[in-house]
Order: sequence, then C-alpha cells, then structure tokens
Amino acid sequence: MKKVNNLLLVLALLLTLYNCDNDDGNAPNQNTCVFQGLTYEDANQVVQTQIPENQLQTNYFPNNDGPGLAAVEVCETTNPGANFIVTRALIVGAIDNNPQIVINNVSYTGVVTCQLANNTVGNELRFDIVLTIGGEAELCVIIDNVIP
Repeated sequence: MKKVNNLLLVLALLLTLYNCDNDDGNAPNQNTCVFQGLTYEDANQVVQTQIPENQLQTNYFPNNDGPGLAAVEVCETTNPGANFIVTRALIVGAIDNNPQIVINNVSYTGVVTCQLANNTVGNELRFDIVLTIGGEAELCVIIDNVIP
C-alpha cells in the first residue's frame, strides 16, 4: 500500500512537471494505444507508464447522464476509491471541461480530450488529460464492462 501511495504521489508531481505531447501528431501512440495505462512523456521524450492498464478497471456507462449520454469511469483496482477518472468526452475530439480526476484521494481540475473512442468490451479508449495546475498525461485503456 505504501508503494502505491508513493507511486501516486510521484504521478501527481510528474503531472505538474512533464508534458506529454501525444496530441501533436508525432507521438507513437497518436492513433492507437501503444502504451496501455496512464502514461506521460518524461523530459527525455521517453514514455513512462505510471499505472499499467492491467491495474485499471474501465466501466463504460452508455446512459450515465440519461438516455444516450455516456460516461466512462477508470479506477485503479488496488485503490479504486482513491484513484479514478470519470469523463464524458467519448467522441473523438470531444472535450470534458469538468471531469472527475482523483489521485491519492485528492481531487484535481482539468480537461480531458477524447483521442480514440469505442463503446464495447475489449476495445480501446484514449484520452489526453491536462491538469489545471499544469502537466499532461495520457490515459489509454481497454473497456472492461459496459453497464447500461
């Protein structure tokens, strides 16, 4: 547990220090999820995986905010209440200016942009996350459940 908490603290720090230029048209994972999980690009332009996809649970809710108004919840399986992201940006290019971003029980404000959209189990979703405090990360996950 201590290791997970330390990892999340490092994530929060890295999100403030590093920028992941995955939306500039040049990133290796621009259109597909080459790096699964929550990733960022470090100062040496090396992609680092902060939380691997196999430690994330992704639930797609096609009617979360009413009929046809979808949302996705991604949470860390080892600490689901303390680390999660909920977004309604589920069409390529869609922007969610009010996502729920919680890291180590701390809520952050920011913007989530959908860069790869799907809505069925086993398919990938890709998001660019920019925190208001600074820093950019990529969230690339496989849908585990579709919950009506």
